[in-house]
Amino acid sequence: MAGKQHTYRVTVTWTGNTGQGTAHYRAYTRDHEIQAAGKPVIPGSSDPAFLGDATRYNPEEMLVASLSACHKLWYLHLAAAAGLTVTGYRDAAEGTMVETADGNGHFTGVTLRPVVTIAAGGDPALAQALHDKAHHFCFIANSVNFPVVTEGLVETA
Repeated sequence: MAGKQHTYRVTVTWTGNTGQGTAHYRAYTRDHEIQAAGKPVIPGSSDPAFLGDATRYNPEEMLVASLSACHKLWYLHLAAAAGLTVTGYRDAAEGTMVETADGNGHFTGVTLRPVVTIAAGGDPALAQALHDKAHHFCFIANSVNFPVVTEGLVETA
């Protein structure tokens, strides 16, 4: 039996033509806008190490954020289904990318560090165990070719 297929559409528009196009490497900015129908624009650029604008999100940050958000959404769903009341969730996620000598690069891993606050009387062991289950179900983590590790902490309100 085939699974359901979902399609996601975004538009990425380069806004960094300063009048010369790509006449040379420093003639343009890496700025762009990410849009999806009916949603606010996300300002993007490249990492400042690659002449990007540090005030805009870069693709590497967006990848780490996608992994973090996917884990969080699954975690909250699983907690609700298990009768565990989560009152707070914050993740200080971090990804590592290695740039090779020829200018290529790849992520070597992402570490999620969620701190989950559960209501008084909640089961901390269950709260901790739900991280493994959330990782198993996260669509984004299942799609990348590098390790995604979760170092979750549980606090009781």
